[in-house]
Amino acid sequence: MHIQFYRHNLSMQGRDPVKIIREALSQTLVFYYPFVGRLKEGPGGKLVVECTGEGVMFIEAGADVSLEQFGHLIHPPFTCIDELLYDVPCSGEMLDCPLLLIQVTRLRCGGLTFALRLNHLMDCIRSMCTFNPPVWQRELFNARNPPQMTCTHHEFDELVELQSLIINPLHEQACCSFFFGSTQVSAIRKKVPYHLGKYSTFEVLTTFLWQCRTIALSPNPEDQVRLIFMNSVRGVCENPLEYALELVRKAKANVTDEYVRSFIDLVVTKGRTHTTIVKSFVVSNTAQLELRDADFGWGKAVYCGLAKIFKIQSTSATTFYIEAMNNSKGEGGIMMPLCLPTSAMERFVKELNSILQDQSDGGPMSKFIISSL
Repeated sequence: MHIQFYRHNLSMQGRDPVKIIREALSQTLVFYYPFVGRLKEGPGGKLVVECTGEGVMFIEAGADVSLEQFGHLIHPPFTCIDELLYDVPCSGEMLDCPLLLIQVTRLRCGGLTFALRLNHLMDCIRSMCTFNPPVWQRELFNARNPPQMTCTHHEFDELVELQSLIINPLHEQACCSFFFGSTQVSAIRKKVPYHLGKYSTFEVLTTFLWQCRTIALSPNPEDQVRLIFMNSVRGVCENPLEYALELVRKAKANVTDEYVRSFIDLVVTKGRTHTTIVKSFVVSNTAQLELRDADFGWGKAVYCGLAKIFKIQSTSATTFYIEAMNNSKGEGGIMMPLCLPTSAMERFVKELNSILQDQSDGGPMSKFIISSL
């Protein structure tokens, strides 16, 4: 689920965002015609889209709140998200349901929110929101004849999750958002030895957060913990940051053309196999999608990203990197929402702060945003 917040724009005075976006959507769906169909299950569990023309779901709404009430740095969790993105009953299943649900909500201040729920098997949100023409070359995903699994795919390895480590959904959990501006990213980079060379912000930040999260959860030292995108490792807590950093870089480098072809052949051979996420930290970088540039006439979005934080009921967790703007400082950065058991969240925050403060130059460090739910 995804949501974007837009400020009031005087140049759009008297213009209805609902009408503008609905008309734009109807024109865009001419090119993205599979979205108005329905997902079906074919022989062997293969999923196909039947272009039935049944349409997508579109909701218009009004809210008696202003954008300012969400704070100077808008971030999840949003206490009113069920109103900003209504969960239409019986509409959210994978099969035989609308593939796209959009809600446009007019705010009291003249701003608006644009929220959507998308079936991720049809994920091309960036192209849709920026109205770029699609490329439907699905034949690129055809398996070879015969299929050849030439690479090792650890993402399908079976792991046993100990019942003692599964988190009871009734236990108190803390859902927080963390903002990483240039100051925080620079402090993390100082922990990387100079001789290792340059690493991307994604590599450095992901490695750092993976290590902090593993320390916070305090698994058995012999347990196997994972980062998806995809590797299988031991000893993340005890080893220095550069050890995990090299694992992340190696995992990225291993995803070659041959790896992708081997993956496609594996799926065709074994059917719709599920990725193993036991004891995994699952990261998705939506910041690189540049969805804040989607302009419906109200300028760039003030916030553009995850609508809900995923609560965990096991030792796995999913987070998203979101392009964010700290309006009180005019600073851009990356926001990461995360949900952990309260005790683990306390350790996570302590670990982050201790490392960042230790690596600072003595100047003030931006405080993390902590929003309990």
